[in-house]
Amino acid sequence: MPNKLKPASELPKFANEQEAANWFDAHDASQIWDQLLPARPIKLPPEQARMIRERYRKSLVQVRLDPDQIAQAKSIAAHNSIDYKTQLRLWIAERIQREAKSR
Repeated sequence: MPNKLKPASELPKFANEQEAANWFDAHDASQIWDQLLPARPIKLPPEQARMIRERYRKSLVQVRLDPDQIAQAKSIAAHNSIDYKTQLRLWIAERIQREAKSR
């Protein structure tokens, strides 16, 4: 697929963010990376920052599943309009909760 962006030889001054966005949508800036300023840091709302911390606090676990089990999980997850990995996590969480209550 050919690149349809105009090559950029220099970075113009922008009056606002929308003007900059429009320019970058139409130009290939790969030749002028050194002229670009670093993105300014953003301040997330506390609740969003907490959710991100919680997400990355979790441990990665690898589980080998039979291809048919994966196919069935994908089919069920698609019916539920969610990713199959999310569906597997939900099932595991539900079963852990059920087992913990039965003790």
